Amino acid sequence: MYYSRHPTVKWAQRSDEVFITVELPDAQNVKLKLEPEGKFYFSATAGAEKIPYEVDIDLFDKIDVDNSEYSASSRHICYLVKKAESKWWDRLLKQGGKSPSFLKVDWDKWIDEDEENEQDAKPVSDMDFGDVDFSKLNMGGGDNGLGFDTAGDDDEDESDSEDEDSEEASSGIELDAKDSVDGNVNEAPDTKA
Repeated sequence: MYYSRHPTVKWAQRSDEVFITVELPDAQNVKLKLEPEGKFYFSATAGAEKIPYEVDIDLFDKIDVDNSEYSASSRHICYLVKKAESKWWDRLLKQGGKSPSFLKVDWDKWIDEDEENEQDAKPVSDMDFGDVDFSKLNMGGGDNGLGFDTAGDDDEDESDSEDEDSEEASSGIELDAKDSVDGNVNEAPDTKA
């Protein structure tokens, strides 16, 4: 019997959203649950031994579950979590103190609060969001009512390789009626202790 492990989770924020990336190659049986009060739960198995991974964190503040979205690849799962209020969070997690070792800052997506106004002045096409493929985020919302893409939409996936297509199709990403998403997920760390 295996005990759950924590995958590496990266995070970055803007005033109105948080980017959470769970790094877990070839994740299967992925489950995600988002709750309005800021609960973020992720679980999956990975590897030939089907080792269980889990992340259960309370985000700093409330979130807008209906407008939050995700994108999954063979290497990681990216979440675009909308904040309930447009304001900068002091940290990712509600509890203070030292951050868990599996949480890390995503410096590829990070901008400082004072830089956001400069970024807002730029056209969106000039903004660099690192390796997030927003075409997979189904920005128009999905049939599931939460704006998350579901496994049944893999036919429209425009992955860079056929391997990613087959891995994503087998990942079993689903959504349940309690504001949760089942799929491949990666987590992000907290920057402040």
